[in-house]
Amino acid sequence: MRRTLVIGDIHGGFKGLQQVFERAEVTAEDQFIFLGDYVDGWSESSEVIQFLIALSEKHECIFIKGNHDTWCEDWLSLGEGPDVWLFNGGKSTVDSYNDYSLEDLDLHLEFFQRMKSYHVDDENRLFIHAGYSSMHGPEKEVYSSNYRWDRTLWETAVAMDTKLERNSELYPKRLLLYNEIFIGHTPTIDIGIKHPAHKANIWNMDTGAAFTGALSMMDVNTKEFWQSDPLPSLYPDEKGRNNDIIGNKTL
Repeated sequence: MRRTLVIGDIHGGFKGLQQVFERAEVTAEDQFIFLGDYVDGWSESSEVIQFLIALSEKHECIFIKGNHDTWCEDWLSLGEGPDVWLFNGGKSTVDSYNDYSLEDLDLHLEFFQRMKSYHVDDENRLFIHAGYSSMHGPEKEVYSSNYRWDRTLWETAVAMDTKLERNSELYPKRLLLYNEIFIGHTPTIDIGIKHPAHKANIWNMDTGAAFTGALSMMDVNTKEFWQSDPLPSLYPDEKGRNNDIIGNKTL
């Protein structure tokens, strides 16, 4: 049976990615939607990208671009990156590319350039890294950076009264546009949840793999999910992004 599997933020945790693929018993029929932030954090960002390039040659894959992927794309293109990126996991990404040839760097750059800002499937389900602010949906977004940075969509869902009906005038209009919305970007561990979190019609797949959490994969139809071990246990000699907290806000 063909599954559509959605994967949360990886942040260089290649060991976690391998582990969750094994636990989900991925088959040749499966297709994948990755929600972005493939790099920055643990030491194997380039290995993650290499694996995803190879995966896309054998499976149907959709790759959404996250904010960290935009930073990495700029670095691959220009050869330099802002300090805010280097201090938020970018340094480990740069180090992971030390032994790559210019040709291989170009192949990885092309991979980043092909990523999508968001995806809507045939079931009117939206897949996006962070969110959007427009009441008319992401296609009407004034600032495209919101695809990769917006937290208000998730914060709205988390703060909602769980008894609020969809036909209520108070129900957030942005959430009515799609049957379901799958996001990453904001770790669920920030609100004390270690597994994919369901609020209103949003599924948040970022379970904190960059920090102390696990990497998560979910069947979008059945909602069955699989998780790796917590990433610090897979990289016991590293800190990931556990020092990358600025003013109690992760980037």
